[in-house]
Amino acid sequence: SPYALSHLDALESEAVHIFREVAGEFERPVILFSGGKDSIVMLHLALKAFAPAPVPFPLLHVDTGHNFPEVLAHRDRTVQQHRLRLHIASVQDYIDSGRLRERPDGTRNPLQTLPLTDRIRTEHFDAVFGGGRRDEEKARAKERVFSLRDEFSQWDPRRQRPELWNLYNGRHAPGEHVRVFPLSNWTELDVWQYIAREHIELPAIYFAHEREVFPRAGMWLTPGDWGGPKDGETVEKRQVRYRTVGDMSCTGAVDSDATTLDAVIAETAASRLTERGATRADDKMSEAAMEDRKREGYF
Repeated sequence: SPYALSHLDALESEAVHIFREVAGEFERPVILFSGGKDSIVMLHLALKAFAPAPVPFPLLHVDTGHNFPEVLAHRDRTVQQHRLRLHIASVQDYIDSGRLRERPDGTRNPLQTLPLTDRIRTEHFDAVFGGGRRDEEKARAKERVFSLRDEFSQWDPRRQRPELWNLYNGRHAPGEHVRVFPLSNWTELDVWQYIAREHIELPAIYFAHEREVFPRAGMWLTPGDWGGPKDGETVEKRQVRYRTVGDMSCTGAVDSDATTLDAVIAETAASRLTERGATRADDKMSEAAMEDRKREGYF
């Protein structure tokens, strides 16, 4: 039918509706934005949702201090291009002040929770957009599009509300807030196909390039001040790309020849591992690693 929506049109329409629903229902929403592909797509959808007006929400990035320079540069260019307001919650500030301690393994991803929840509380954000998708990880698959957090930013799976007929319940008590996931029903392949269709610019780190890496726990990690490599870990140059980006200490690259969007899409379609399952060491700490962090307030 000439009037039928493609699957990407349907996903886009749903996400735009979610953004507009939050704008009408909440007082102080904020968009989590790291400069990674999912947050870039989420921002692109927000720009569409409110065009020609500007996005009515600020952005928030929890900076671990161990982020990839290419991604931070893209973040800053995007903020400047669209004249957006950016809040930065720094993990390093919390370490310097003694409110957090550096982990022995150098990984700072688990340290993001306190800076995130503190900033949500001090800025009185009542809705926080995140780029999480249900296909990424089993704990994320449990979450609704509107996911309630208590006054301590903690998540209780038993308090999940039904969302029949795409009716979203944003009711919350003072001090509580709602995490909102416009990309919940998207897959990694959907994201890449949408990026190609919309001609969305990404950091070059997502495409195959020659890079110095070293092996650890079955992944290729980038050397850095965070503590890698250790004795016995040999640095070598390889042709790699990143499927997801986060803290350098726990985000691995994959061997790849995919230098174009079409090649990345073909590679993604052939993969049998989710991007987090293949390249995120912080999700491998235990069977319930992500769910445990979500209960504490992590995204």
